[in-house]
Amino acid sequence: MQLVSVVWGILALLGALVAFFPCLGWMNWMIIPFALIGLIMSLVARDQEARTGVKPSNTGVILNGSAVVMGIVRLTLGGGLF
Repeated sequence: MQLVSVVWGILALLGALVAFFPCLGWMNWMIIPFALIGLIMSLVARDQEARTGVKPSNTGVILNGSAVVMGIVRLTLGGGLF
């Protein structure tokens, strides 16, 4: 599950980077929920790994969290949020 959340985070982060281009800011409305789902998956995977004794990886949390923050910043700068 951790691998899925890392791949999900990479896709979300790439989408958030593409959404920084002019006229593509509408993509943030899809990227933020996509990244939030990935963030939830990575937190669940991290919790499961902590129970089994395997050292948890925070890569999925970092990638998905970064995509959420980038999407919110872009929406705020573009006037789509407030």
